[in-house]
Amino acid sequence: MKLKHYAVAGLFALSAAVPAVASAAGNVEAGKAKSAVCAACHGQNGIAQIPMYANLAGQHEQYLVSALKAYRSKERNGGMAAIMQGQAASLSDEDIANLAAYYASLPAGGK
Repeated sequence: MKLKHYAVAGLFALSAAVPAVASAAGNVEAGKAKSAVCAACHGQNGIAQIPMYANLAGQHEQYLVSALKAYRSKERNGGMAAIMQGQAASLSDEDIANLAAYYASLPAGGK
């Protein structure tokens, strides 16, 4: 019976994610312009120089959208969440989509 509940919950989660995927297409150039403040921790090319900060280059676009929205709504905690919550608080959905598109467009190796 538990498995059935997990399956139902999974279907609801998936259906909630589908509209978000469709709306995630951001503008790479606008994201690049907005990324200057991100570079302080995440590096100029999305590759962090300090191991405690995440590399953003080459991440999946929808993952970045979800993560930034979770920081903005304070649903994501732990680690550097307090810093990211502050950074994400002023981002619009369009800003988030643009940043996600930019970082997803970068090569994961930073080259």
